[in-house]
Amino acid sequence: MKLTFWGAAQQVTGSMYLLELDDDYRILIDCGSDFESGDRKRNTKEASPFPNALFPFDASVINLVLLTHAHIDHSGNIPNLYRDGYEGQVLCTDPTYGLTAILLKDAAMLNQKRLNAINSADNQKKYRKGRKKKELPKDLYLEKQVKDALENFVPLAFNRRFKVADQCFVTFVPAGHLLGAAHILIEVWEKGQKKTIGFSGDIGRKGYPLLIDPGVLPPVDYLVCESTYGNRIHENNLSPEAALADVIKRTCVDIPGRLIIPSFSVGRTQALLYTLNKLYNEHNLPPIKVFADSPLAFESSRVYQRNIRMLNREAREFQEENESLFDFENLIYVEKTEVSRSISNHAEPCIIISSSGMIQGGRVEYHVAQNISNPYCTILLIGYCAEGTLGWRLMNGQTTLRIRDKDEQVLANIEKIDVFSGHGDRDDLVEFVQKQSPDHLKRVFLVHGETPSMEAFKETLESVGYKNIEIPQKGQTFEL
Repeated sequence: MKLTFWGAAQQVTGSMYLLELDDDYRILIDCGSDFESGDRKRNTKEASPFPNALFPFDASVINLVLLTHAHIDHSGNIPNLYRDGYEGQVLCTDPTYGLTAILLKDAAMLNQKRLNAINSADNQKKYRKGRKKKELPKDLYLEKQVKDALENFVPLAFNRRFKVADQCFVTFVPAGHLLGAAHILIEVWEKGQKKTIGFSGDIGRKGYPLLIDPGVLPPVDYLVCESTYGNRIHENNLSPEAALADVIKRTCVDIPGRLIIPSFSVGRTQALLYTLNKLYNEHNLPPIKVFADSPLAFESSRVYQRNIRMLNREAREFQEENESLFDFENLIYVEKTEVSRSISNHAEPCIIISSSGMIQGGRVEYHVAQNISNPYCTILLIGYCAEGTLGWRLMNGQTTLRIRDKDEQVLANIEKIDVFSGHGDRDDLVEFVQKQSPDHLKRVFLVHGETPSMEAFKETLESVGYKNIEIPQKGQTFEL
């Protein structure tokens, strides 16, 4: 069989791997949106045989899609796959189906806004004068494509071996990281020989709020492993409750301040709200207003609430005692845009949780713009920020920022904690790989990471006895 790396190759986003069996059965593992800038995409092993298409292969010849989890850099191009001719199923866990539906519908709504802007009267007039027709983005899908895709999702249970084709079986193993996230084990028999390949998906952390700990893949011949934090160790040793309580005390209690937390709506915000709920119920947190400024977060929280049985024991016990994981007296979900804008200047100390987590678009960008020069405001960064984003620039101490076409002086306090990062760090990744015997494992492929992170992680694995470690380029194919 052959494995081709069509995404998240020497970069973080766009996960997409094509596994081709000897009988021409083709499995696509993940089909994510690529958010890397154009100059980051030049490191490609092979030119696409379909240079004018979104996908570097004929979508109609794919037989099956396996989805590790809902995040858009893993799921975001699935509607386009159907638009371009795919007719098969998408296998994933039930929570992944629920969260993916929310994310894809939201993406389709944003795409409709992009389309409306492209087709606006002013734009059309401008392009007619230039005698050029505005080309639509290749990745622009709408509600119909999302509906077509979701009708073909088939939820599977964790740790149940499922036959997908003659001599081919698939098993989903809990990965932590996000509700429903999975490692994927594929077993194939070719010419009487069994071959096994494991895909890590995104590897979570032990003891993460709400989520069960990552499971263990059985012994495999080949391992595709993420390496997002392959060269980093999480810095905070405090519990999420202690770390968050400390920040709130200093920013909203000791001074009458405003705390803004940029946070991804799916996964990260649920961990934050659950932790705040625990602080209010168990640690006598003062009655400070908490604004969850994301309709997407509200919908995602409902999916978590429906899947209590798939959360960790602590969360299940908390639910039993308090009747809700997320709702508490001072929590206000914000839906309408005009209300969202008004809370940026809320008169009393408050906490605003809003997306996106990297402060790149979304409602939080407005909140940051309104408060970046406010010395009584603290902006708390709690996760990975890609280079070039506003979050990254704040993390790196930039003293002036251009936000919404205006230069702003950074007078707000900038803090960061990593206790809410959903990715395992270097030690977690090493532990995941070390569940595999270096004598049995034929090859390790490192994906989903910046090149320096991958190279450092490769050296770390080699130092503990692993060989044949590859860092594939985009488009590179390996015979397994």
